[in-house]
Amino acid sequence: MNKQFTLLLCCCIFFITVHAQTDSLETPAGAPLRTDSVTPVTPDTLPAQVNSGIQVKDEQVYHLRNGLTLVYPRPKPFGFITDLPRDGWQYVKNSFAKESIKPWIMIAGATGVLLALDQPIADELHRFSDRIHYHRDNSYKTVWEVKIGTSKTSLLRIPNNLNSAFYQLGQGYISLLVGAGLFTYGKIANDYRSRSTASQLLESFFLMGASTQLVKRITGRQSPFMASNPGGNWHPFPSIKDYQKNTPNYDAFPSGHLATLMSSVTILAQNYPESRFIKPIGYSLVALLGMSMINNDVHWASDYPLALGMGYLSAKTVANRSRKLLKSIGMNKNDRASLSFSFVRLHNQLIPGFIYSF
Repeated sequence: MNKQFTLLLCCCIFFITVHAQTDSLETPAGAPLRTDSVTPVTPDTLPAQVNSGIQVKDEQVYHLRNGLTLVYPRPKPFGFITDLPRDGWQYVKNSFAKESIKPWIMIAGATGVLLALDQPIADELHRFSDRIHYHRDNSYKTVWEVKIGTSKTSLLRIPNNLNSAFYQLGQGYISLLVGAGLFTYGKIANDYRSRSTASQLLESFFLMGASTQLVKRITGRQSPFMASNPGGNWHPFPSIKDYQKNTPNYDAFPSGHLATLMSSVTILAQNYPESRFIKPIGYSLVALLGMSMINNDVHWASDYPLALGMGYLSAKTVANRSRKLLKSIGMNKNDRASLSFSFVRLHNQLIPGFIYSF
């Protein structure tokens, strides 16, 4: 039985449709099998090894639904640092791979359409927020601050309104807290999967920070609250001095917040595919973050397609290196993920968008 969860970002020109499979687990989900010999794990040998009690050294095996098996090696100390250069290079290679051509064309097309509609989308969302008395500003209360010299630095603050709470989802704090929880549990329970996932979250956080900053410093797009013209101006390749002195005038494209959250959701989904709530909840939070950043004039809608693509590709690159995914022969093709381009009618207008099915 399939369940369908649809997310429509009302004032953006893209949407995500989620098809979550509800097949029953073939074995208890997430139950690790500790291993002790040097016999290699392959799709052909793994079932026989498990049935006969043969184990593989420094790996844990997880049998999941739909014939999926995840194999995790023992996580390396500081792997999120030592593996970063290799994964960064693989991320670049994957960006130019043949399989990436279609997604990039779709992203470029969506971005082009959104560029023409950025200002109307922002204006309409502002009017909608005003009608429902939804705060559009970022407002926080400082809970913990330290004094450094003559200035005070806030270490912990909480949002004063809902829009600020959604905006804070992309700051990275949530991802780091989730990673810290997974790492703590992994150390206590000696669970390789949770420790590896925590390392992946941190590594992708660094990778997204570096890659989005690089693109921002190339494109130099104005943030909405700094825009001198509808849709904002572009100042390609601003000088380092100008960028640092007046960052909001150059750093709108793409959205680092959205790329970071998309990356975190994808990593969790890649490592815990049996948890059916991760994608619906995660993509809902991505949509809410996107709306909040248009609502508070931090980003344009056209800043999002590339950010989503970068976050997804980064997470896939890191996850694929960190664990082995084994699939049983005869898996249902309907269980595989797919990405397509479509249209939806909104207020008597045809809106281009993405359909991601899994």
